[in-house]
Amino acid sequence: MNIVLLTAEEIQGDEWKIVSPRQVQHLHQHLNIQVGDTLKVGVRQGSRYLTEVMQVSTTHITVRPIQSESVPEKLPIRLVVALPRPKVLRRLVMDSVTLGVSSLHLIHSYRVDKSYWQSPFLRQLDDYVNLGLEQAGDCIAPEVSLHQRFKPFVEDILPQWISTEQPAFVAHPYAEQNMPQAIEQACSLIIGPEGGFIPYEVDLMQKNGCQARSLGSRILRTETAISYILGRLSF
Repeated sequence: MNIVLLTAEEIQGDEWKIVSPRQVQHLHQHLNIQVGDTLKVGVRQGSRYLTEVMQVSTTHITVRPIQSESVPEKLPIRLVVALPRPKVLRRLVMDSVTLGVSSLHLIHSYRVDKSYWQSPFLRQLDDYVNLGLEQAGDCIAPEVSLHQRFKPFVEDILPQWISTEQPAFVAHPYAEQNMPQAIEQACSLIIGPEGGFIPYEVDLMQKNGCQARSLGSRILRTETAISYILGRLSF
């Protein structure tokens, strides 16, 4: 945790209290926080501040804002991912938020087990977003959306995002062209499930404006592919 993230309701007055047991425990165990220390604190969907620790107890920590700081910039990348296995979902969301995507869209596809959409992990997405923001030292949460029907998403929503200035790339191991590097314009990036998109899905996305691009001869896990491509596009 590289920033303590609070809500707007938690920063009333000149001094703010950190009361989350998880955050308080982390500050005690990993930072050995003491009165007089400085601490980075962010307001969810707001600003980031350098604060001074005024009071420390086992249940809460009181801080006073000293100065505002800049928030890390987002990548101009809209990330679309086929809903992964529940155990992978937490890590995938956290990593995507930490890397700074502007929005995250979880979609269905043929190789996504329908039971994944009933996972209790989906009700904890906002918690995973918070963890990703805290890791990155960010305050601004990306939009996170769920799309349980593949064809309506590809035909009705995806085309609205695509233009000459804002292309969409679908990662596909058998595409003839390679994924671009270090692009300067905004774009959409689409990653399939373990096993990849089926040919019908790739064809439908291409018909609606997407460009199929390869990552080379190695087949990567979903979470590995996301980190690799985001780094490649934004390098």
